[in-house]
Amino acid sequence: MGFNSILYLVIPCYNEEEILKDSAKILKEKLNFLIKKNKISKNSKILFVNDGSSDETWKIINDLSNLDEIFTGICLSKNAGHQNALLAGLTTARKYADITISLDADLQDDINAIDEMVEKYDEGFEIVYGVRKNREKDSFFKRKTAEMFYKVMNFLGANTIYNHADFRLMSKRAVSFLEKFEESNIFLRGMIPNIGLKHCCVYYVRQKRKAGVSKYPLNKMISFAINGITSSSTKLIHLIFIGGFFSLFLCFLMGIYCVVSLITKKTVLGWASLITSIWALGGMILISLGIIGEYVGKIYIETKRRPKYIISENLIEK
Repeated sequence: MGFNSILYLVIPCYNEEEILKDSAKILKEKLNFLIKKNKISKNSKILFVNDGSSDETWKIINDLSNLDEIFTGICLSKNAGHQNALLAGLTTARKYADITISLDADLQDDINAIDEMVEKYDEGFEIVYGVRKNREKDSFFKRKTAEMFYKVMNFLGANTIYNHADFRLMSKRAVSFLEKFEESNIFLRGMIPNIGLKHCCVYYVRQKRKAGVSKYPLNKMISFAINGITSSSTKLIHLIFIGGFFSLFLCFLMGIYCVVSLITKKTVLGWASLITSIWALGGMILISLGIIGEYVGKIYIETKRRPKYIISENLIEK
């Protein structure tokens, strides 16, 4: 531990040409500061992961690597998605580093929290989660949907850390345990808490993005949530089962109502209740089939055993 520990910062990048050079400069200053303070080894590096970017991202990474050995990178053969790109960076870095810290290229996560993360590692924690103190800088809509995201995820069985994204420190041993999770549909926020090693949280204030646009608009956040839930839990299947019994109970009550109405001769020939019931049951059936289909689809993908990502270029080994 301490100055003998090699730290790799793992930065997934997808079309980040607008901000990458500025981010690289800030990260280099932080890493050099930690090296001078004897907190980490002088062999520590910044590892950029190009996730199939269509802009100049990979060229910038190459240029940075040629200018300064503190920078290195790997390039995926195609866009594999943020979670797979992050996993590719972590598993690659594990071969060379004692500890890894993952964070996004936009540096909205406060890099000053890295100091405390390294201190926590020196105290014996093998996983350190970066957790936002609050969401005061978010819009009302973003704040409420984010709160709902974590609450729904945890309710449905995805074991996540509230207000934690993918800003975290992991020891070499923690990453090696993560590699034992062989599923293709990965959700790191739900998988890593299941590793079970000694862990803690470091709190920070998230900054506004300095350039570029968010790679997670609302539609991607919804897709991310669905993938997280179906990859981490089968609770939705249980809810369908419970919903089926609830539907039968409502039908039973409706049957009693119809019998009573017939006996008391207060039968009303209206279509509203009938149509409403048909649409309600039809909607429940379609949603149930969709949820089941989501799980079946994941099983189908898992049986293919396709690689999660393919590294086409590796600057570490050049």
